Amino acid sequence: MRRHVLIGRMGPDDDLALPIASDEVATELQLIASNKRFDHGIGQALDELPTLGIFPTEIGLDVLVLAAHVHAADTRISRTTESQDTWTREIRLVVPVSDTVRWMESKTLLERMLNFLTGDRWNVGFRARPERFVEAIRKPPTIVTPPRFTEVSLFSGGLDSLIGAIDLLEAGRVPLLISHAGEGATSDAQKILYHGLKKCYQHVPFARMRVWMNFPAGLVAGSPGEDTTRGRSFLFIACGLFAGSGLNGAFPLKVPENGLIALNVPLDVLRLGSNSTRTTHPFYMSCWNDLTQLLNIPAIIENPYWSRTKGEMIADCANLPLLTGLIPDSMSCSSPTKARWQGQGIQHCGYCLPCLIRRAAIRRGIGTDATTYTLTDLNSRSLNTREAEGQQVRSFQVAIRRLEEKPAIASALIYKSGPLIDHTEEEKLALAAVYSRGLNEVASVLAHAQTRPSS
Repeated sequence: MRRHVLIGRMGPDDDLALPIASDEVATELQLIASNKRFDHGIGQALDELPTLGIFPTEIGLDVLVLAAHVHAADTRISRTTESQDTWTREIRLVVPVSDTVRWMESKTLLERMLNFLTGDRWNVGFRARPERFVEAIRKPPTIVTPPRFTEVSLFSGGLDSLIGAIDLLEAGRVPLLISHAGEGATSDAQKILYHGLKKCYQHVPFARMRVWMNFPAGLVAGSPGEDTTRGRSFLFIACGLFAGSGLNGAFPLKVPENGLIALNVPLDVLRLGSNSTRTTHPFYMSCWNDLTQLLNIPAIIENPYWSRTKGEMIADCANLPLLTGLIPDSMSCSSPTKARWQGQGIQHCGYCLPCLIRRAAIRRGIGTDATTYTLTDLNSRSLNTREAEGQQVRSFQVAIRRLEEKPAIASALIYKSGPLIDHTEEEKLALAAVYSRGLNEVASVLAHAQTRPSS
């Protein structure tokens, strides 16, 4: 086990000496590619937004820079080699920001958010940007036309965010869609879906900002990297806040996600805690809203589908014919490249947790599923629970049977994935209900599936 500190640097002349503990492994994250241009996709976003009439704030840029540190640490510090229990890492960040006083007020909240999100132990510190980067944002022209966008909406390439975009466009809204891509399959899905939306809504001046952020292998010496990416939603939401900070006023930031995935109650004891992803959990979303208040960013971060299952989202989509045509191009799979081991291309596996929820939702929403799955038929043979193809199916079967035997247990299970201290009793009842309905959706595609351990 090694404790890590990731230190953000802004240019080769940024050599401020910083204290490092004797048992810490220090890694420097160079944020500047050349001269004053930001690296890791940040500079591209800074160049792109003014072409859309958007000039983000310095605090907005700070949010994205902080997220770059989180994303670099999360994806380049291995859980297997760098932690005592093959999961929990100890990570300290030193982030250059525009306003250290304001950011230090958020330190406790930030660490609580990150600990909850990734299951690690985070220590977040701040220092002032070097003098030549005190003002890093391009100044807007003297006469500024107000941005045309009515809100910001995350656009991941998945089915839920596609529905979110369609519903906004059908409602006459003009969203700025935010995409983050770290690998090709996700990026391709985003591009195809965006072009599909543009073709349908040619006269609506919506647009998309994409941040491609990845970090080189070997960034952290001695660590092979990490692929669990529990912290990716921190970067995704940060991208939205960065862009939204330039909208000249209060703005909603939509994070479209079905209620079953957002709540993400562990299906069995093996998925307790951070082993069950918390990327849009209600508690985590509430923490983001608390953070925007501390930073004085006028955003309301919300998941408009928190009380609906994925199947209900599909069935209620405001333009179902368009959605039906685009569904095969959306990407839900947690690991779409694993089909390569079987000599196939990038596609949905059909048996991971999000794939199973997707299959059930499409059956509930439109009946016919045109998605290509590596495992085409869940019922054609017994699935091995010692292999990936049977593990999530079996976990769902256990959870479904538990709920069938004791339906009232849903009201207790919703607390398994995290606290709900900011929610009313009525909202908690709605969360229990969406959990029950979501499991019932999945039960419809697993009714005849057979699982067993085999050698």
